[in-house]
Amino acid sequence: MPAYDLANRLVVGVASSALFDLRESDAVFREQGEEAYRAYQERHVDDTLRPGVAFAFIRRLLSLNDLGEPGDPLVEVIILSRNDPDTGLRVMRSIQAHELPISRAVFMQGRSPHKFMPALNMSLFLSANGMDVREAVAAGLPAGHVLGSQYADDPEDQELRIAFDFDGVLAGDAAEQVYQSAGLEEFRAHEARNAATPHDPGPLRDFLAGVNRIQRRELERRKSDPGYEPRVHVSIVTARNAPAHERAVTSLKQWGVAVNDAFFLGGIDKGAVMGVLNPHIFFDDQVTHLESTSRTTPSVHVPFGKINETAP
Repeated sequence: MPAYDLANRLVVGVASSALFDLRESDAVFREQGEEAYRAYQERHVDDTLRPGVAFAFIRRLLSLNDLGEPGDPLVEVIILSRNDPDTGLRVMRSIQAHELPISRAVFMQGRSPHKFMPALNMSLFLSANGMDVREAVAAGLPAGHVLGSQYADDPEDQELRIAFDFDGVLAGDAAEQVYQSAGLEEFRAHEARNAATPHDPGPLRDFLAGVNRIQRRELERRKSDPGYEPRVHVSIVTARNAPAHERAVTSLKQWGVAVNDAFFLGGIDKGAVMGVLNPHIFFDDQVTHLESTSRTTPSVHVPFGKINETAP
């Protein structure tokens, strides 16, 4: 049997804690220990887990495989879990019960699985375990800590809406460091002076590039089927505003990636915008922004850059 090649696919790793609501079983682990947790999962192995923060995003991402050929999916989602295979059985049965086309998993029995991301060609790893995410990002890997509660998904809505902050997420954090050390006016002056110089890519630039490949496939489908409505919609929602907006646009163009919408908010609360934009996932490097957005929006903290070196 030939090897299954992941090279040309958008590969996302997701911990069971991000995909499902594990608060109940996690409480058993914390309060009663590992053996009680094992017994609990065995008793409940056929009880389907409820969707978690990233469930709607993952389900919609996988639905895009109808753009590919049978047996050759555009998107591959792989479970990366601290569970062992026995306690992970409930996770896999829940995946089947929810009819998610996920068949591959890594179970690591209490150890962080992020070191396998490069071997599996992953451009994103999502987990509710903040320490695992920090270790992954410290190793130079694209990972995010999911925040918030279950998202009330609308089954009639066919879109997948993804929103990104810019600095420290799609771009590196060099400009953010200028802002933190020298203040807003110097940040704006610095970005205006360097408007024609693209930023270094940040941790999720490659993930956006993978999403853009799927968007191009949607455009191809529309050429052959004029009735097809593209489902993927990408936005950046950033605290930048003029004149600092120009360098962000230049960077996206130079990297060969694109977004559908850009919100240059200049300090306006992102949570209010998210309530209208209604993305299925939003990535930001600053917890202070996510405290607002996570009340209504599946939010992901990307603990990248200097601002996160001492953050909780």
